[in-house]
Amino acid sequence: MAIPAVDPQRYAEQLAEKRAYVEGLFASFAPPALEVFSSPPSHYRQRCEFRLWHEGDDLFYAMFEVNPDDPKDKKVVRLDQYPVASERINDLMPKLREALLASDTLRRRLFQVEFLTTLSGEALVTLIYHRPLDADWEAQARALETELGIMIIGRSRKQRLVLTRDHVWERLTVDGRTLDYQQVENSFTQPNAHICQEMLGWARNVTQGSQARDLVELYCGNGNFTLALAENFRRVLATEISRTSVASANVNITANEVGNVSVMRMSAEEFSLALKGEKSGRRVAEMDLSSYDFSTVLVDPPRAGLDEESCRQVSEYEQIVYISCNPATLADNLTQLSQTHDIERFALFDQFPFTHHCECGVLLTRRER
Repeated sequence: MAIPAVDPQRYAEQLAEKRAYVEGLFASFAPPALEVFSSPPSHYRQRCEFRLWHEGDDLFYAMFEVNPDDPKDKKVVRLDQYPVASERINDLMPKLREALLASDTLRRRLFQVEFLTTLSGEALVTLIYHRPLDADWEAQARALETELGIMIIGRSRKQRLVLTRDHVWERLTVDGRTLDYQQVENSFTQPNAHICQEMLGWARNVTQGSQARDLVELYCGNGNFTLALAENFRRVLATEISRTSVASANVNITANEVGNVSVMRMSAEEFSLALKGEKSGRRVAEMDLSSYDFSTVLVDPPRAGLDEESCRQVSEYEQIVYISCNPATLADNLTQLSQTHDIERFALFDQFPFTHHCECGVLLTRRER
């Protein structure tokens, strides 16, 4: 893995390279003009994790540069600041390091630090150890919370000590409306909040005019897209396999007073079987699938994309909103989906500047049968 070399003066150039790559990769599908959403060129990532490297009496944040020809060959890179990370993380990095250097209790056998921050400045710091945590550690960690204005979680083998709470509250502005999201430590959240707002706004825009019909969402996470799109549909049924994410999604539904969304803990594969009437049970009965009139499906799959059966399933919907973190697997899936659907909108979201990663959004509309 290469550590991004952030150079704001080169940002427009690197974004143009990504645009050219995406346009070339999807040229055979003859998509509409690519909509490109740029990121802040630095301090765009709200969560980061670092190894804590100990050298004698010193310690510092570290990442590893991995030799692509020999994955076992790793170079330790010291990071006193990290321009990829949010300004809040960069402000905390030296202050936290100084506090750790001053306390043998807090620094001893500490090997990893994880930061989770928000646009408003909330910060949750997880300290991960190779030793049990005792009352002395807890007392000093609580004092550090007060000193730095942060929340702390301590982790070690079979221990997880939450001193204040295990989540932050991110507030995203989408189409002039503020949405509140509980983001739990050690759970997936979109790391670039600025681009996340753009993604949510785009998804709302491309699904306008669907208020009389229903949306089904696969891989809904903590309800990131679910909450933003709820106003565009009569009802929303969202599915997610992670127990923690489902719990957060339900908390977020309540926090935002959204009344037309149901979230079920179920894999995309299980849901596909339920839709076909090939799966029964309490959870399937609770969904009451016959009461829905789905016009649109939203998928935000892992990097592996959708398998052939999932593509077949989503092709049954009139509209497909496909959010992809891997253009290569998106292109593979479009080979199948474009047999039944036309690409109406096409977007590039620069979630991770100065890396090769691209996030894409596609709206597909089914051709008349």
